[in-house]
Amino acid sequence: MSLRIAHIGLGPIGCAIITQIAARGGMQSVCAIDLDPQKIGKTLGEIAASDAPSLQNVSVRGDMEAALREIRPDVAVLCTSSSLPRVWPQIETIARAGVPIVSTTEELAFPSGPNAHFTAQLDALARECGVGIVGTGVNPGFVMDTLPVLLSGACERVEKIRVERVQDAGARRLPFQLKIGAGLSVEEWQRKADEGSVRHVGLRESIAMIAHALGWNLERISDEISPQIAEEPVSSPHLSVAAGQVCGMKQDGVGYQNGEAVIELHMEAYLGAPQSYEMTRIAGSPALEMRIDGGVAGDIATAAVVINTLPKIVSAPAGFHTMLSLPLPSFYRGNAA
Repeated sequence: MSLRIAHIGLGPIGCAIITQIAARGGMQSVCAIDLDPQKIGKTLGEIAASDAPSLQNVSVRGDMEAALREIRPDVAVLCTSSSLPRVWPQIETIARAGVPIVSTTEELAFPSGPNAHFTAQLDALARECGVGIVGTGVNPGFVMDTLPVLLSGACERVEKIRVERVQDAGARRLPFQLKIGAGLSVEEWQRKADEGSVRHVGLRESIAMIAHALGWNLERISDEISPQIAEEPVSSPHLSVAAGQVCGMKQDGVGYQNGEAVIELHMEAYLGAPQSYEMTRIAGSPALEMRIDGGVAGDIATAAVVINTLPKIVSAPAGFHTMLSLPLPSFYRGNAA
């Protein structure tokens, strides 16, 4: 029997997941929930701009608890916020309806720092309700944590891990471009950076995940960002950036052990980046380096990682999981013939 999926949060990533599921087949979108009154009552086909027959008879609802208890899906995809404290009430509602959860909430991938206390709460909730819960995506969830951890499995000794992710953000969705501050003045960018509304969320979580996998006790994690200034006008299908404005950002997360930087995650995302790539370098024995030229297409891959994790969380023991405690994700075609 194909997985029956509930979709909670119908923004760009939520819709990308819906359209991938419809295209793959072997899975069934049976429930859609969003708080936006302009979306409530529309069909998934209308929201996702898809003519797939499977999406034309699923209407968006606003009452999550009622919808989940009435429809009783096999698993829920939660795509509403990067903030773990903000999505906690939604997670609790879904879990208490007896539905496993795969979420794109970046802070859920590996709760750390001020969110570390959520780990025990999430695990207790999941076990009480008999469901699995996991946060994942392409970053965090794959390119800057799961993939480096997997590569380290070929090493007899690891001294340091550095991961670089460079993206031409012009190919990304508008919310991502806004999240990195594209189109702002330097002053506006700095103000938003100070507020925390401009930055990539997830480097801290990825560093904590890698350290946990390697058994390293980190004394501190830093996470610093800086603006990338356009030297000449640059544009995307969504916005235009004048010379002297911010076209994106650079961000560095570093994990320290005994005063030494042992995990370095470097990310650049800006309009007009001359090349996109992913690179993982492990200092140790043997020393390893892996580079993906062209990079991993962020929006497509985020949706794909989520979908490919669905069967893993449905069959997982009840509890809070990370990508370290689940079987590695692999392409999932559903139960199509």
